Amino acid sequence: MSETGDWVTPRLYGQPWFEKPILYYWAAALGFLFHLPAEWAARLPSAIAALTAALTVGWLGWKHYGNDIPIEKSPALLAPLLFSSSVAAIGFARAATPDMLFSAAIALAMASAASIFRYAGALRVAHAASGARRSDFFALFLFGAFLGLAVLAKGPAAIVLAGGALLVWALATRQWRATLRFAHPLAVVTFCIVALPWYVVCALRNPDFLRIFLFQHNFERYLTPLFQHRQPFWFFGPIVLLALLPWTVLLWPAAREGLRLWRERSWTNSPGFFFACWAVVPVAFFSFSQSKLPGYVLPAIPPLALLCSLGAARALGQGRAAVMPIAVAIGLTWLVLAIIALRLEHRTPWTSYRSDFTSQFASHIGYAVLFVAVLAALLIVAAGFYRRPHYLIACCALSVIASVEVASLSVLPILDRFESARSHAQFMRNDQRQDRIFTYHLRRDWNYGLAFYFHRELAEWSPSDPDAALVLTTPVGLEEIQKLGRFRGTLDEPYVGVLYVPINRTPR
Repeated sequence: MSETGDWVTPRLYGQPWFEKPILYYWAAALGFLFHLPAEWAARLPSAIAALTAALTVGWLGWKHYGNDIPIEKSPALLAPLLFSSSVAAIGFARAATPDMLFSAAIALAMASAASIFRYAGALRVAHAASGARRSDFFALFLFGAFLGLAVLAKGPAAIVLAGGALLVWALATRQWRATLRFAHPLAVVTFCIVALPWYVVCALRNPDFLRIFLFQHNFERYLTPLFQHRQPFWFFGPIVLLALLPWTVLLWPAAREGLRLWRERSWTNSPGFFFACWAVVPVAFFSFSQSKLPGYVLPAIPPLALLCSLGAARALGQGRAAVMPIAVAIGLTWLVLAIIALRLEHRTPWTSYRSDFTSQFASHIGYAVLFVAVLAALLIVAAGFYRRPHYLIACCALSVIASVEVASLSVLPILDRFESARSHAQFMRNDQRQDRIFTYHLRRDWNYGLAFYFHRELAEWSPSDPDAALVLTTPVGLEEIQKLGRFRGTLDEPYVGVLYVPINRTPR
């Protein structure tokens, strides 16, 4: 887009590409237009969106619980910290994908929805100064605008997730009058102004757009395993638990807070129940999908972080008996994660091929990770024992920061050559066989990665091609090539994502 000036039709290697809507492409193209480094241009939109989502849940915590809980334990502070230091946020805030933009737009839309309910008296606010109701026109305007941005980020799923959460809340609380407020013309018109112009213009320029995008990449993706992302129905249960790490244990005090509201019969106008509807709908909806990827339930993580922060805040105010189990559980989580990381490190594909220096370096890093995890666990448990909740939260946050820094400085650079096509493209940049380089049975992400760094799409090799070539493949692909009799030698180089297989010309 930044090179061609065409800001309407997404293209991949010159051909229209309609897998996702336009918002992420616009945001990334702006970075390239202003000559940011490629890594910054591609990833900065997700980082800004993650920051926006963190600030949004912090604002919701302050607006609904600001004066109800002491400031050092307030969800206004805990929710952004829990969200931004979770595995999901750390991963997707650095990803060149539309997932975090979509989740942030949904979060902003649901924050606006909470304001509309609050103004209508449907949600209880602990620190409300009076019972006077305020105009919700601005909140309706923001709801329509942010929902429109979510549709630009990932399509009609935004309407399903936001509308589904509102519908579930209305069915459970029977507060239909407040829910019907979202059909106000101001919200509808604002949504249409933000979301529809690009869809209309793109459809006029590309007659196949609506068929490919709406039918193939939305309905068929949901109803069939067309894109080979089939997973069991329960897939997103473990994904959510992993995504919330290291704070997954805080789901227990959040559940206890929900049970308290249920026993007191005050859940119908509780903000927490509305946030729970927002969290549950993405998980439930995509569990029925025939195509499942971890990023599909990312919109559920901001409200879950908010609910966990509320449950933790309540528990931290109940004395040592409530704080100690949380501290011990979080400390054990750190130790388990460190042990799993060390075991995985010894099973990684580079173990048999790395140099002595790399091996010694990785071994030292492994012991350093274990030492940091043990120290963090001891500090967290000590903070719980001495009833210092702010120390406990600070130790957890510092442990997350230390883990991310260790990974960024040591593990990820080693992993890069095994998981990224960057090094392969750099190695082959001056290869004289550029017109005879092919791929064969590579994973989808490897094909896209190689094409990005080669600045062109590499064709799939055909066994019927009689000429000599260099084929990039996997061990399974190499076995097939050997069975075809096109390569009878052996490869000495280690397997680092792709194998370089020289194909000889077949005799005519």
